[in-house]
Amino acid sequence: MADPKGFLKVGREVADRRPVEERVKDWNEVYPDGIGRALLPIISKQAGRCMDCGIPFCHQGCPLGNIIPEWNDLVWRDDWEGAIERLHATNNFPEFTGRLCPAPCETACVLGINQDPVTIKNVEVSIIDRAWDSGFVRPQPPEWLSGRTVAVIGSGPAGLAAAQQLTRAGHTVAVYERADKVGGLLRYGIPEFKMEKKHLDRRIDQMRREGTVFRAGIDVGNELTGDQLRERYDAVILAMGATAARDLPVPGRELVGIHQAMEFLPQSNRASLGEEVTDQITAAGKNVVIIGGGDTGADCLGTSIRQGAATITQLEILPLPPEARPETQPWPTYPMTYRVSSAHEEGGDRVYSVSTKEFLGDESGHVRALSLTEVVFEGGKFVEVEGSTREIPAELVLFAMGFVGPERPGLIEQLAVELDERGNVKRDLHYASSVEGVFVAGDAGRGQSLIVWAIAEGRAAAAAVDEFLTGSTTLPSPIPPTARPLMV
Repeated sequence: MADPKGFLKVGREVADRRPVEERVKDWNEVYPDGIGRALLPIISKQAGRCMDCGIPFCHQGCPLGNIIPEWNDLVWRDDWEGAIERLHATNNFPEFTGRLCPAPCETACVLGINQDPVTIKNVEVSIIDRAWDSGFVRPQPPEWLSGRTVAVIGSGPAGLAAAQQLTRAGHTVAVYERADKVGGLLRYGIPEFKMEKKHLDRRIDQMRREGTVFRAGIDVGNELTGDQLRERYDAVILAMGATAARDLPVPGRELVGIHQAMEFLPQSNRASLGEEVTDQITAAGKNVVIIGGGDTGADCLGTSIRQGAATITQLEILPLPPEARPETQPWPTYPMTYRVSSAHEEGGDRVYSVSTKEFLGDESGHVRALSLTEVVFEGGKFVEVEGSTREIPAELVLFAMGFVGPERPGLIEQLAVELDERGNVKRDLHYASSVEGVFVAGDAGRGQSLIVWAIAEGRAAAAAVDEFLTGSTTLPSPIPPTARPLMV
């Protein structure tokens, strides 16, 4: 362990973000010089707050099984190279999770029973940023090649994790991405102010140096069919995510100016990186309404602020969550509490317990407002509050209500893989689909979930594929696909 009395002497402290009035004028990360460097002056003492708890429930909270107490101790002892070795033993991409994961490990921290938990996520991102700066992160090409080939469909966190593991095991791996650049939602779904793409690019470069082949701009299922894929490769991993967005079929849905978040955010990401975007959907000068109160909604909020929206309102059908852990969600479960992201600090209004009844348009067929009503949850369903209907102005409406599974037309239909009752690709305990040699990892099989689960499933699927190809495996498999976190 680290300092035996650290948690008694030191309180929880996090890095200061850049002032709101400064950061909303650019697309850089909200922390000065990157969060990892911003944390360095305080992070050793924060790591020292990790207590000798006997049974580290943070292991249970983390789907990757990160060896958190060990790398906390190494950071406290100023052994940064040892710390990144421990961290990389379970997590291929801590620079992603350290910025984007909601940290279920922290809500499971034993110290968090009656105090503020250890800043696990901040220690994690400090370790990897320090490792990159110190040259501790290097390519790890395989010592020999197996002669087996694997195709990974999708270059999000699940696909990248599976590809890196299998490449290092000696297999020849090709990652297919239908977008023009590799990275999936990490590149085009996550705004630059949450994670600058340089972190993604240098990891992709490391993987290329290890031998992973990336084939961007290829829509598998169209340019390359499912039959051709199975003929060319010994195994296939479906890691294309759950990209079929949930819609809101209410009157007026056909009006101009109503878009899915994943129509809006990728265009903004491209523009913020200097790419030319034709007919870009923009919030500039408009009254913006975001339907959905999760992380994607917050991404739309921060993006709209930077684009110069006139007003921004974020709607959520659920009631305002409590600030403290409710009794119905005891430790170490992940509690549904009121959270304020960096985007929420920057502006906009958050409205809870409301439901959209109708979109209202002008004479040109463009949305001008939406009609909403207050709701309460009674008898297992949402019930409208009589007399609460009102209109709010909206020239741009963004749906951030989540996803309902992978897109079925194309590859899924061509492979004829069996789907589960939720519309995801069904798999067994070895991540195998109903089709021989076809495996599935991440949101495509699990449903919409967290980035840390995607990486964990990518690693687990890689171990299953390695065993399928060679008869045995030494790759770690952190979780079975049926496992679920202690979250509600």
